[in-house]
Amino acid sequence: MRKTLGRVIGALAVTMALLGGPWEQPAAAQGVLKIARHQDSTTLDPIFTIQNADIWVMNNMNGLLVRVNREGTDVEPDLAERWEISPDGTTYTFHLREGLKFSDGSPLTARDAKFSLERLRDQEGSVMASMFSVIKSIETPDDGTVVITLNQPSAPFLASLAMFSAAVLPEKALAAADNANAGETGDLEFGNNPVGAGAFMLEEWRRGEVLRLKKNPNYWEADRVKLDGVEWQFIPNDNTRVLKLQAGEVDAIVFIPFNRVTELQGNPDLQVHLDPSSREDHILINHDHEPLGDVRVRHALYHAIDRQAIVDAVTFGHGKVANSFVPAGAMFYNPDNPDYPYDLEKAKALLKEAGVEGLSLRFLLTAGDSVHDQIGVIVKDQLAKVGIDVELVKQEEGQQWESTVAGEYDISVNYWTNDIIDPDQKATFSVYGDDENRSYYTGYKNPEVAKLVEQGRVELDRAKREDIYRQIQEIAKRDAHWIDLYYSPFRNASRKNVQNFYQNPMGRFMLEDTSLQ
Repeated sequence: MRKTLGRVIGALAVTMALLGGPWEQPAAAQGVLKIARHQDSTTLDPIFTIQNADIWVMNNMNGLLVRVNREGTDVEPDLAERWEISPDGTTYTFHLREGLKFSDGSPLTARDAKFSLERLRDQEGSVMASMFSVIKSIETPDDGTVVITLNQPSAPFLASLAMFSAAVLPEKALAAADNANAGETGDLEFGNNPVGAGAFMLEEWRRGEVLRLKKNPNYWEADRVKLDGVEWQFIPNDNTRVLKLQAGEVDAIVFIPFNRVTELQGNPDLQVHLDPSSREDHILINHDHEPLGDVRVRHALYHAIDRQAIVDAVTFGHGKVANSFVPAGAMFYNPDNPDYPYDLEKAKALLKEAGVEGLSLRFLLTAGDSVHDQIGVIVKDQLAKVGIDVELVKQEEGQQWESTVAGEYDISVNYWTNDIIDPDQKATFSVYGDDENRSYYTGYKNPEVAKLVEQGRVELDRAKREDIYRQIQEIAKRDAHWIDLYYSPFRNASRKNVQNFYQNPMGRFMLEDTSLQ
């Protein structure tokens, strides 16, 4: 109703202007952008999640000291308008903008930044804590200055501060949540009722249905935001999302099926967005489930799966076989990384060498996802040719994620998009072997790789860092830590009246620039 009324008023304003009336046409139409997505959020507390369904909502709710730019190539000022780095690379001094406020109207000060980063580093269960263990101390000489001292120089540190988990949150609101819940579930409660400093703020969240945001009047760039709000609708079925877009029941959808891209491009009422991405799809392997802990068995899986056939059947020419866990085109990506050719005889020989017969695997997939359906059928058929029986286990995406985190799978389709421009984040989460995330919940652990990841963080010489990450990619591939499937663009669609609906390579929807015409 609000959008319809807005159009009427806009048209009337133009008419009055032509007639010499007193009205002026607004710079942009206001309204609520309705987006249909395949997965509901689980929490809006940034330190307790790594799910994109959470991250992409929080990216427009929270403020950071620095943020990734629109192109996904560098960091730019956010809550901090400027900063200095000491000559030895161990001290970062950030100067906050004047008059900053959280969405509840409370002042945002240096103490909130200190509290948020220490919580990210120290809180039990903080998913990305290891990336911030390099922080030695944080001082706040005044309300507008944050001084971060590191244990040692850190090449990715500034980029890491632009990550969603480093959001500046209100110490007062978190403390109140802790007190209300006797310190037991306070952080999780904050995840249901967050307070942030981004372009939008939470209005309503009905789990399994809809998550509504409204414009944050206290956002430091409030004049930039054109939308009154954003409504994230949970519609897990691909075809249902497409139908709702075609019918005009929603303004945009995310994750359109590859096989519908050409069709939707031909619809004059729609626009398809194939934005450059840092996305890599892969098959996770649970090393803790024998015999998958045997590298020969993992090699056999690689050789038995025709990944080019999957790319051809699933992406309709919009994907490319992945040869590394580092996304193609990303910093320090190795285009010459070794890979495993499709070779059924080699796969059979490896299984025989490992003494494996009659292997059965539970393959975890997302229900209602047409891409997962296709991958499941293809992989099941291909592995059957080497004597491996595959049971396809389909779960709603949130449940699939929970099963993955709990290690309740043998193999599982998943994907990753970078949140920072530096490869340290993905290396830390995917191959480092940290106890919190267990190498993306696979159980993969190689001391040589862990040592290289640590070296990569402190090496400031770019050429030497690149060599370190080439080694990491090669060893991880040799160990077959998981099966790299393909790289692909983000694939979203919107109605023609939606302007500037864009997802940057880090996955951030730039909704502060989006408008409804």
